Amino acid sequence: MTSPREQIESTLAAIAPLSQTAMRQARERQAQLTKPAGALGALEEVSIQLAGISGSCPPPAPERPAVAVFAGDHGVLVQGVSPWPQEVTVGMVENFRAGGAAVNVLARACGAVVRVIDVGVASEVAGDDVVLVRNVRRGTADLSQGPAMSRAEAERALAAGISVANELADAGHDVLLTGDMGIGNTTPSACLLAALTGTPAEVVTGRGVGIDDDTLALKTRIVADAVARLAPDAEPIDVLSEVGGLEHAGLAGFILGAAARRLPVILDGVIAGSAALVAQALSPEAIHYCMAGHRSVEPGHRTALERLGLRPLVDLDLRLGEGSGAALAFPLVRSAALILDEMATFDSAGVANKDD
Repeated sequence: MTSPREQIESTLAAIAPLSQTAMRQARERQAQLTKPAGALGALEEVSIQLAGISGSCPPPAPERPAVAVFAGDHGVLVQGVSPWPQEVTVGMVENFRAGGAAVNVLARACGAVVRVIDVGVASEVAGDDVVLVRNVRRGTADLSQGPAMSRAEAERALAAGISVANELADAGHDVLLTGDMGIGNTTPSACLLAALTGTPAEVVTGRGVGIDDDTLALKTRIVADAVARLAPDAEPIDVLSEVGGLEHAGLAGFILGAAARRLPVILDGVIAGSAALVAQALSPEAIHYCMAGHRSVEPGHRTALERLGLRPLVDLDLRLGEGSGAALAFPLVRSAALILDEMATFDSAGVANKDD
């Protein structure tokens, strides 16, 4: 039986660079389409990226999206970093199961399935076809007092995310969307952002669900103090285990697993962004398989996007999580591939271009 560490190592070894040949062909084809060069903006870059991911030009247009909502609870909640009670996490898991959450509505609108992964919910959760129970532990420890989890637990959560990506790929899903649920999870997100980018806590710590000034000051101090415990040369998994969340670990593994299967990933907001930084630290190549679905109003998300080198596809002042921004962006990603495939060239349409 493969251990979590072996699964992580084999996944990292399987992540290959994007096809430069297919990307060059995509750029050349974009230049031949019946439009001014660059007129479709970010959609052109997405189409080129999809070509590199698939290794073909034009790339196949993704048509079977799946949203994976990783759920976990956080011991740091006892410090008062959020006004919402921990019980909301398991309540939302049941809401996802029933199809009543925002991400369920948005997923139905774009033809995506939703899978919820209990990787660290504090309460017992029943498994079925929608909710996958991969619980590593019943919530993290309080990161303000010590490590959020052990390194072995972080590895198990990473491996769980890899397994979910493989299962969705095996089921025929051709684009994977990140989602998250966990009351208090913007605190470990800010910790990961500060630790992995070297950005001060006050820059990357936001209001989450809308906390007041006093709570924001408390949250910022907790983030700064937790990150200060880390050694300057701490390995990515050690950073994750010290100050991260179980859903962050699951998401990082999910991104790595998708990249190893050469599948595009549409990231959601700040939780996904901080998890993607972990994935990037483990495999810089993996981020080339990612697209930023949107820009969250959480201040740390801007820092994450800059470090990841990703341009958000939509900017709608969202701060919900769940995978909402990723689901909204999927039609744009699919449209980018269809443009490259179906749009006429100047030659095929018999239209003169500026060079004729």
